[in-house]
Amino acid sequence: MKQTFTLVLLSLITFTVSVAQNRRLKLDGDVTTKDQVTIKGKVVPYNATAGNQPVYDENGKPIATLFYVYYERSDVTDRTTRPLFISFNGGPGAASCWMHIGYTGPKRVLVDSEGYPTQPYGVKDNPHSILDVADIVYVEPVNTGFSRAINDSIPKSKFFGVNADIKYLAEWLNVFVGRKNRWPSPKYLIGESYGTSRVSGLALELQNANWMYLNGVILVSPTDLGLDRGGPVEAANMLPYYSATAWYHKMLPSDLQQKDLTAMLPEVEQFTINELTPAIARGGFLEPDRKKQIAAKMARYSGLSEKVIMEHNLVIPSTFYWKELLRDKGYQIGRLDSRYLGIDRETAGERPDYAAEYTSWQHSFTPAINYYLRQHLNYKTDLKYNIAGQTRPWDREGANTDRTGENLRQAMAQNPYLNVMIQSGYYDGACDYFNAKYDMWHIDPSGKLKARFEWKGYRGGHMMYLRDEDLATSNEDIRVFIQKTLPKPTQAAKY
Repeated sequence: MKQTFTLVLLSLITFTVSVAQNRRLKLDGDVTTKDQVTIKGKVVPYNATAGNQPVYDENGKPIATLFYVYYERSDVTDRTTRPLFISFNGGPGAASCWMHIGYTGPKRVLVDSEGYPTQPYGVKDNPHSILDVADIVYVEPVNTGFSRAINDSIPKSKFFGVNADIKYLAEWLNVFVGRKNRWPSPKYLIGESYGTSRVSGLALELQNANWMYLNGVILVSPTDLGLDRGGPVEAANMLPYYSATAWYHKMLPSDLQQKDLTAMLPEVEQFTINELTPAIARGGFLEPDRKKQIAAKMARYSGLSEKVIMEHNLVIPSTFYWKELLRDKGYQIGRLDSRYLGIDRETAGERPDYAAEYTSWQHSFTPAINYYLRQHLNYKTDLKYNIAGQTRPWDREGANTDRTGENLRQAMAQNPYLNVMIQSGYYDGACDYFNAKYDMWHIDPSGKLKARFEWKGYRGGHMMYLRDEDLATSNEDIRVFIQKTLPKPTQAAKY
């Protein structure tokens, strides 16, 4: 009788449970609104569904509810060949709003052409959204957005760990795809930042534990994906990013500065691979003259002084670089996007006081997403929208050891349809573009899968899509990726 009563309650669309802050949490249910957007000159009508769907434990009992927003083009009658994009952000405590109203969705946050906050806050139509070619669902993991565990007694270990996160999200997606009748559809995962670890792991978990096969995975500003790069490689790999940043701020010698960014960087990348990495590997036994030669080249490429580089024994921490590059001008530069400037209490010091870019982004996105969900999508709640969720401590050890790069390789090896695209901003200092290339080179050391990888670079930072120019280019790159990865009706998945 008790079990029957529980099932009846779950069937009620407006069923709610209490949460610790005495606000009401929707466990299951949704609200749908209709709208349209003009993309590439054509009107695209769509339904937008904002809702909650339970997370079930191994016994079929609800332990959490995830908030999502699902967009379906409404003039499509047959969805068997229409792609479904499943979108995650990172953090691991970041809400999905960044790519939702910043990148691929039909509405876009109000910012200027370079991505800086403007008032009044709000959203506008996104003429570059991929909704013309694919339906999209934006998923909020536990404690991000409006997603929560149903009560404080649920162990955080169920959600807050590399592989725990992958496991419960895969189960949730299985239910979602079933509810929305999307099993026949081609499916794609897209993740940003830590979301790239999430979707790389999900590619294998969905395939092997839920029998859900994908056509593509898009990694936006990827993490290290659990791929080993410690020591000299880790230290050397930051130089191309330093060089891109110095070029942007006009801190390079005139012969480099007058070149275009993408014409200059290959020289720095070759130096990094062929000279800097071996030099750092020699450590204290590197010949003094050679050390000085390397330091001089690093100074030329980084915008820092040879003296500072020698004092650091050729290894420049990124935190120091953000503080040092424009120290004489009175500014620090942003971590996630080094185009942004900040002002510290003191010019002295080894690291910035705050992340200049992140405060700027929260400034524009927080009011916009709260306004959009409540006023445009008619989702009513007193819950706080966690733009940066409470997900610590995040377990990365033992059963939660990060193997997501290898997970992705296995998924690709087992599924000949599966392709991967990586998108990076040249001015991202947290998930830098050269380490993203390194990911691509080392996910599959055999080289047998390299034809199914591609990398794209953009002239922004971590959220390269904040720039109008990159918003158009990066979304178009996704369209082309879809076209390339949708097999012909007679094309079998085989080697």
